[in-house]
Amino acid sequence: MKALRFGRHAALAVVAAGALALTACGSDNATGANSAAPSSNGPKVTGTLTGVGATSQSAAMDAWKTGFSGANSGANVQYSPDGSGAGRKALLDGSAQFAGSDAYLKDDEYASSKAKCGPDGAINIPVYISPIAVAFNVPNVQELKLDADTLAKIFRGQVAKWNDPAITALNPGVTLPDLKVTPVNRSDDSGTTTNFTQYLSAVSPSVWTDKAAGVWPSSLKGENAKGTSGVVKTVTDTPGAVTYADDSAVSGKLGVASIKVGDTFVKPTADGAAKAVESGKPVADRAKGDLSLTIDRTSKDSSSYPLTLASYHIVCSTYKDQATVDLVKAFESYVVSDAGQQAASDAAKSAPLSKALQDKAKASIEGIKVQG
Repeated sequence: MKALRFGRHAALAVVAAGALALTACGSDNATGANSAAPSSNGPKVTGTLTGVGATSQSAAMDAWKTGFSGANSGANVQYSPDGSGAGRKALLDGSAQFAGSDAYLKDDEYASSKAKCGPDGAINIPVYISPIAVAFNVPNVQELKLDADTLAKIFRGQVAKWNDPAITALNPGVTLPDLKVTPVNRSDDSGTTTNFTQYLSAVSPSVWTDKAAGVWPSSLKGENAKGTSGVVKTVTDTPGAVTYADDSAVSGKLGVASIKVGDTFVKPTADGAAKAVESGKPVADRAKGDLSLTIDRTSKDSSSYPLTLASYHIVCSTYKDQATVDLVKAFESYVVSDAGQQAASDAAKSAPLSKALQDKAKASIEGIKVQG
């Protein structure tokens, strides 16, 4: 089942307004968080919940929608995967009740969220962990090794051909063609871009001189496409192209690079991504219950994969009515439950939240309440 799209946020606002007429039968977890599948017993919720956001979460979101609706036959979750930036904007302008984002709210966005979400603003809850793959289309080549400076130079357009000495020196025994390197970046405001540029600016500051951001630097040449599926399709259709994308979207379709961590070249794996997030540091000066994390991009631990995204559901700390609170809490409780995390892992090969992070997420969700 594909995620539902909307043409514009005004359409989402209509759905969100309708959600205010929700009925609910309690605010406890209605989804069997500790079972292998959503429970058919216990309190139920009904109504429509509207989200906008990260394309990286699309496969997981389809699984979450199915699992949640299976336990709550009167509930419907609609999610428009328009990108992380679009999701954060929709939450802030009130046209969505939650945002999916591969980047937590920026300081100014957090301040703005207080207008819709009350004095404590919105909170960021990690729900989806995945490595970002450096994916390429080089004929007859499926694996490559790339260090930080070479990777940064590729995406700055400073490496023209795949048989450039900077690449061949890292890959002895691999026959690389005299083929143009075509870097492909996201055209939309993307949390994946934020994470990728955070990584490049941290591990190769002498080469990657631009600030980390969700919008690709306009000064850099190359191809671009919208969304995860857009960049993957462009690379698939373009010999010599290379991009960065959620690993689940490229697995089996394109060649994938190993990146240098310490003295070792490391492939993107769910375990490595989980390790990177587990060691992340909380972002300071946020509301109680906010779980924004800063990942150590320069880690030398080869069991960690630092080119990783922790993707969030951004929700209000308070909503205007109990029915909305109940629905948000029920859905998010399922998403972070054992069943919800397993469903995402099965659908998108993501890494389940650690027990410690899962417990923190449950506590944050439980703290959502009615304004006033």
